[in-house]
Amino acid sequence: MRPGIALIGRRVCLVCLLAGIWIICPRLPAEAATTERIVVNRFSGVAIEGFDPVAYFVDGAAVRGTAQFEANLWGAVWRFRNEGNRASFLSHPEIYGPQFGGYDPADIARGVVVAGNPRFFAIVAQRLYLFSREANRDAFVTNPERFLYEVGKRWPALQDKLGQ
Repeated sequence: MRPGIALIGRRVCLVCLLAGIWIICPRLPAEAATTERIVVNRFSGVAIEGFDPVAYFVDGAAVRGTAQFEANLWGAVWRFRNEGNRASFLSHPEIYGPQFGGYDPADIARGVVVAGNPRFFAIVAQRLYLFSREANRDAFVTNPERFLYEVGKRWPALQDKLGQ
């Protein structure tokens, strides 16, 4: 067999395999419109990788929520580990929701938007911040006022670009 035909055959097999996986896999439990103003999974619409935003305050840890306790807000699906956390979030989303839509404030201060990783977080002045890297979190917590000052100057323009 010629090398070109073998390559085409492999590609066809790969496409068939991927199509089969797509058909066999069950649909994700959460469906929502996604938005770039909030860090969401672009396929499922789930915010902050399904971590419970209230758990950061209650447990002081990153805890995954479940599809059993979901809420739709701001064009995203939020998951919680229990009904109490869900109710708290819906009562005060401005407090429990991650600041800057879950984008890393250290990166925003530099003028770029980078999605925060829900495992790298800090609560400062009773607000939740997510960071793309541990180093960003560590720098932020040593002098949050300096970062927030820079973010305040840059975030409005960056946020406007996210919605486009």
